[in-house]
Amino acid sequence: MLDYKYIKQNTQEVIDNLKQRGFELDINLISEIDVKRASLQKELEALQSARNKSSKEIGILKSQGKDVTETLKQVSDFGDRIKELKDNLEIIKTEFLNYLLTIPNLLDKTVPYGKTEDDNKLIRTWGEIPKFDFQVKDHVELGEIGQGIDFKSAAKLSGSRFVVLRNRVAKLHRALAQFMLDLHCNEHGYEEVSVPLLVNLEMLEGTGQLPKFKEDQFYTNLNNQEYGLIPTAEVPLTNLVRDSILSSKDLPLKFASHSSCFRSEAGSYGKDTKGMIRLHQFEKVELVHICRKEDSFDELEKLIKNAEKVLQLLKLPYKVIALCSGDIGFGAAKTYDIEVWVPSQNKYREISSCSNCGDFQARRMLARYKDLSDSKDTQLLHTLNGSGLAVGRALVAVLENYQNSDGSINVPEILQPYMNGKTVI
Repeated sequence: MLDYKYIKQNTQEVIDNLKQRGFELDINLISEIDVKRASLQKELEALQSARNKSSKEIGILKSQGKDVTETLKQVSDFGDRIKELKDNLEIIKTEFLNYLLTIPNLLDKTVPYGKTEDDNKLIRTWGEIPKFDFQVKDHVELGEIGQGIDFKSAAKLSGSRFVVLRNRVAKLHRALAQFMLDLHCNEHGYEEVSVPLLVNLEMLEGTGQLPKFKEDQFYTNLNNQEYGLIPTAEVPLTNLVRDSILSSKDLPLKFASHSSCFRSEAGSYGKDTKGMIRLHQFEKVELVHICRKEDSFDELEKLIKNAEKVLQLLKLPYKVIALCSGDIGFGAAKTYDIEVWVPSQNKYREISSCSNCGDFQARRMLARYKDLSDSKDTQLLHTLNGSGLAVGRALVAVLENYQNSDGSINVPEILQPYMNGKTVI
């Protein structure tokens, strides 16, 4: 969420920045709501002052033996109007907050301008695209050969866009997740965290999934309490610092979590309907950084390098791109995507998105810190998140890039200890 004071003091700058995203800031609506709020607040304060004055007069009049009937009625009338004003003020504040929650984050000045993914900027590539002397199979065909990817059973159990993994493919999937966690926690200094898969809706609002992406969430209800299934472990991990004041000496915090994730994919009809690229339920190893504002862009560079290391050790070719203004996510100030090579599609596909959200999420969550140099003032934390990596998509990349002509799969060297030493499945 943006700071309204900043919007008010830098209106044209904010309008121009958001236009790069294709978002039109309704400054007239904001001004209208703010004028109503200020008017109600002014009247409320005047009535509260008048009531206090009349209340004091009652004591004086009583001490003088005078009739206080009219003054008591006046105080009562003040009370009724004050209650009405407070109720109206809450309505206005809620309306104001609800609009602020729909405004995306401001873009960092280094974000390239563009309208679609075609305008994203290539930062670097790594690895050589493999050459095959046979007709490559996609991961669906490879999974069918070894009976390791079972969409038919998944459709019977749950419907479309679900998958059942079996036998050695299931083990390879688990090996990938374990390898990622070990790398990030043992070598990159992350704290491993196991998180709930159901969260209060306030948590989804805190990280920006609500209200913007309401249709993309799955929900459930227990004892009249509504919960959301997490679309990513970013939601519970980032909300760990909700309503907190941290000390700068304890920053940065770095969390890693392997979890199932759930997305309705409401806006992706017709996209990637075949295979494991876009499922309703999938697994990710999520990385979250919580830091001081001065450090957030340095932390973004560290975050993307940590995610890249997974693909380097798996020896999978990839590229890193900086998302342009028209393709960047709602809550991000700057985003790098990592795209891994998928042979059957003859192109790179996204496997990680690493974003610096600045103080956008922290303002929603009231997540703050104190600098050691100033023990009185608090500042909003900066939050970052990224996949390290999407496990299912990593599985797709391994199956396709390491395939043999007979449909068997060479196990990447780094994963062989997790597969009981097997070199081929």
